[in-house]
Amino acid sequence: MNVSDFYYDLPEELIAQTPIEKRDESRLMVLNRDKQTIEHKTFKDIIDYLEPGDCLVRNNTKVIPARLYGKKATGAKIEFLLLNRIEGDIWECIVRPGHKLKPGTEVEFGEGILKGTVLDIMPGGTRKVEFKYEGIFNEILDQIGLMPLPPYIHESLKDKDRYQTVYAKYDGSAAAPTAGLHFTPELFEKIKAKGIEVANVTLHVGIGTFRPVKVENVEEHHMHSEHFYIKQEDVDKINTAKKNGKRVIAVGTTSCRVLETIADENGMVKATEGDTQIFIYPGYKYKCLDGLVTNFHLPESTLIMLVSALAGRDYIMKAYNEAVKERYRFFSFGDAMLIL
Repeated sequence: MNVSDFYYDLPEELIAQTPIEKRDESRLMVLNRDKQTIEHKTFKDIIDYLEPGDCLVRNNTKVIPARLYGKKATGAKIEFLLLNRIEGDIWECIVRPGHKLKPGTEVEFGEGILKGTVLDIMPGGTRKVEFKYEGIFNEILDQIGLMPLPPYIHESLKDKDRYQTVYAKYDGSAAAPTAGLHFTPELFEKIKAKGIEVANVTLHVGIGTFRPVKVENVEEHHMHSEHFYIKQEDVDKINTAKKNGKRVIAVGTTSCRVLETIADENGMVKATEGDTQIFIYPGYKYKCLDGLVTNFHLPESTLIMLVSALAGRDYIMKAYNEAVKERYRFFSFGDAMLIL
């Protein structure tokens, strides 16, 4: 299976640069795998496709303002992107320009309220950095950090809450679980009133989610690792749905990856904390998942491979080409797809 099997032609003007005004008024393409149909709806119509007893599983991670601009003692400007906390105040960071930052280099941010010292060069060229500050680290990030928007978004974000889901709770992501951006508190109230359970997982999204697949043969791609956990109360909701023959529908590929990492052969899950490198592509047999809410993904990406594993490559590529024809908005701030 070649990476080029997952290519589609996307006009650049269809890449959404800003979020629409009302979250739940984005468009929703609905795919029915049994009937092989494609419907065009509005996102808030999703409630019509959910049934009492179904379990919607969302990722409640919170994006941190992980992009920092600082300078060395020489005055040279440096950009840091926090990837993941190694321990305490030591983080793995992408740095630009990287070749100038040797171990021992010190960088100052926000007029000195935050300082970083490069400890080591890590595999792949990232840096291990120790930060020093007074006060609370996340409050300092809120003050001087910027949201780490994906590389295909060139507009500045006026309201950084729009790159968070309304249910974001636990700090740790370098990118948003974007399928969840379409939900509003009011829509969740209607969903719960209809008898649909809502369960949470927490997976901290790494910047590796944007890394291109650089090998031609899909099976040779090495997937990045991301940390996750799921609590017992959420496990109980998911397992109850499975036992009762109801559907488990993941909100986003990150929730999907957690469920498929921890599910047994019968689709049952248990409370777990760990790291996942699961790579889902056509040929994979889903164990827990019955449906997926997702955005439209980059051509030749691991995420378009994941949705193709669920719905079939030909069906997905047909849907994507129709989305282009119908002028859907693509990627993080774009429209959504529901696969059932």
